[in-house]
Amino acid sequence: MCGIAALQLRNPSLHPRMGSLLSSMLCQIVDRGPDSAGLAVYDTPGLVSDGTSTVSLLGKHHGMEIDGILTSLNDMLSPDARSTVKIIGDTTLISAAVPTALLVKAVGETLPASTIIGRGEHVAVMKGVGHPMDIAAHHGLESMAGSQGLSHTRMATESAVTASGSHPFSVADDLCLVHNGSFSNHATVRRNLEREGVVFDSDNDTEVGARYIASRLQQGDTLEEALINLGKVLDGFYTLVVTTADSMAVVRDPIACKPAILAETEDYVAMASEYRALAALPGIERARIFEPEPGKVYTWSL
Repeated sequence: MCGIAALQLRNPSLHPRMGSLLSSMLCQIVDRGPDSAGLAVYDTPGLVSDGTSTVSLLGKHHGMEIDGILTSLNDMLSPDARSTVKIIGDTTLISAAVPTALLVKAVGETLPASTIIGRGEHVAVMKGVGHPMDIAAHHGLESMAGSQGLSHTRMATESAVTASGSHPFSVADDLCLVHNGSFSNHATVRRNLEREGVVFDSDNDTEVGARYIASRLQQGDTLEEALINLGKVLDGFYTLVVTTADSMAVVRDPIACKPAILAETEDYVAMASEYRALAALPGIERARIFEPEPGKVYTWSL
């Protein structure tokens, strides 16, 4: 049993409240996953900025001082890249005015033992072990602005309680996935992806889903098509939320074993594992509130 809370803000006037709204939603699903948590925020000032790529690293200690990291990056990327390193809670954010793939390569060569948990021009990803509200507070979620937010409280079933096993999994530019449930055939799908050259960072079944979606998108699928294809390949009981730079998608397995509730207004789309996480959102009394149908993919764009 895990908890999911996701929010896409269609009305820009709500962007300054993204963090406080998501934090209030997260507070209501803590009991669904008390051992660890993860956050993804989009277009948050101070974490990402226009014209730059950002890589999120697990942890804040990487065996090298910040000055050394910057020196190495400047040697590989040139000073014109304007590289920066920020520590936010237990997460390290490295940004530079270069394409994301180039920054990922430079960070991997500079800090080869570190784990990349997020990448892109719009998203910052943060994870930790412990009480989800402590993790949110440690990273300053309450005060963050942004266009979208995604959070997950984890009750580990398929792998150990570690920060790296926490959701969301972000394995391609601005792509994040959170998951309540389990994939029963993830080992088989993992082996098939590995034969195609896909490299994994953990033994988590959710990463298999994220890598599969990233592979389908790379092959030309739309986000909806990728999730339809996932339903044909991965077995199990699940509710998934996937976000990109400008989209959010929700899908449940064909039996709809895992809970999900949606609220949609002109101002926002919100999804949570339980209604109580939606109850305090502005204008909720006017929202269209419904449960996603089994096996149906729902998508929204900013």
